[in-house]
Amino acid sequence: MSTSTSVSGKGLLLKADSIAATFRNEVEKTLANCSHAPKLVGILSTSSSPSRTYAEFTRKQCESLGFKFVLKETGAALPNEGLGEGEGVEEAIMEANEDDSVDGVMVYFPIFGPQQDHYLQQLVSPYKDVEGLHVKFHYNLYHNIRFISPSSLSIPTASATGSTGDEAENDIPPPGMVKSILPCTPLAIVKCLEYAGVYNKILPYGDRAYGKTVVVVNRSEVVGRPLAALLSNDGARVFSVDIDSIQEYTKRPSDSDSSRKYHPRHIVRPPPEAYNTLEACLAVADVVVSAVPNATYKIPTAWLKDGCVCVNVAAEKNFEKDVRDKASLYIPAVGKVTILMLLRNLLRLQQYKNVSPSSTAGSPAQ
Repeated sequence: MSTSTSVSGKGLLLKADSIAATFRNEVEKTLANCSHAPKLVGILSTSSSPSRTYAEFTRKQCESLGFKFVLKETGAALPNEGLGEGEGVEEAIMEANEDDSVDGVMVYFPIFGPQQDHYLQQLVSPYKDVEGLHVKFHYNLYHNIRFISPSSLSIPTASATGSTGDEAENDIPPPGMVKSILPCTPLAIVKCLEYAGVYNKILPYGDRAYGKTVVVVNRSEVVGRPLAALLSNDGARVFSVDIDSIQEYTKRPSDSDSSRKYHPRHIVRPPPEAYNTLEACLAVADVVVSAVPNATYKIPTAWLKDGCVCVNVAAEKNFEKDVRDKASLYIPAVGKVTILMLLRNLLRLQQYKNVSPSSTAGSPAQ
């Protein structure tokens, strides 16, 4: 187990290796039962060094586990071709959508910026979206729809067809249904918290984070906001902190609204007045997750609750060096778990074809 404690009284340092090993074994066993190795196409269309590094990391992980990986380079990723940033990326996505030999597509973002990149995310067929960024998967995430029929992805508009899982005792889909795809990084963070014991397995499935207060710093559409929804849909009280506001995510009614029925999915409201600052939220947080892409941003250790669990998601360290003086457990990175969530999604997308082959082959983005 990749953990360490250096000084008596310091919290545990939990590296991602030991968490990733659990899912690596799962992926290897699932892959061994596949009729053929799934094929993932990565599309790199920028000159960004971090994007190329991530593409090469993906290649190494795929090859080490026996997956097929093809890197499609276009635009500024081809420096000698004189092409601009993102040039040709739409065509590359559409070609991969139409190629029946391709099981999954991932595009290395950012490319143009949030708005145009969002369009590109919707261009990827939901049947091949390993990152879970398509609106159909986001709809399921935010409405707490956990199990779906693959054929529902062909419906032109989002619908509530599916199951929340409230009636299930575990995470096994009902007959004829499969798990919906979730965004890789938020899912990786949830898996890290499960491994760390934040989730209570004695509680009913779908409510195992009940009783925990979580602070998520940065409300991005890729990590922070979907993570807040996932955790609150599992029963946690979540304070989502962004540069200009704080929001409270919860699946339960407030004390002042006791007549309101239990919510099967999260709701978002302004926080109580007592929790309108980051410092106040951190003082009660059992878990703190930070994903701020800024090397100078640091969460003050003095503001943390004694014994909390801290998770750093950003490439830069968002916590001060003495974070373990307050935190009982500190996870400095989740990247190795994220890539395995991506490969689990790839296997799941191949399963979609097996469950409903006529509806998935060559399916365009909806």
